[in-house]
Amino acid sequence: MTETEILNRGMAAEISKMGHTDKMMIVDADLAVPNITEVIDVSLAPNVPTAVEVLMEVLKHVSVEKIILSQATVAVSPSRRVEFVSCFEQDIDVEIVPHPMLRDDITKQVQFVIHTGDFTANSNIVLVCAGGLRWYCEKQVSPYRSKGGYFL
Repeated sequence: MTETEILNRGMAAEISKMGHTDKMMIVDADLAVPNITEVIDVSLAPNVPTAVEVLMEVLKHVSVEKIILSQATVAVSPSRRVEFVSCFEQDIDVEIVPHPMLRDDITKQVQFVIHTGDFTANSNIVLVCAGGLRWYCEKQVSPYRSKGGYFL
């Protein structure tokens, strides 16, 4: 039996499948998710749990290189944007996209969605997984490729 602090079997299973650049999404109680996307529903009651509470627990188990938020989060619930960003120990790359793009396109591209009971408007966040902190590189390489490989 695998020992994990995440008690929700579906969530633990989906998180274990995540690789570098894979995306998962934590959403509020209202966001409609397409039928083609796996949904793990952890909502219990209004604001139980919140998206921030779920994010804090998920971050104990995944490395994240970037987050994606909608313009609606910034415009309608700016303090929620601050709460999301403050959950990360170091600076995190934040991409802001139009709400229709997040709702209609990105929800179809993520590996899975965690549906919360959050009633704060537009409390939706996409996590883009990183490679992890355990990787060791003998030499730092540029992310820009040359014809023969990577620039050093």
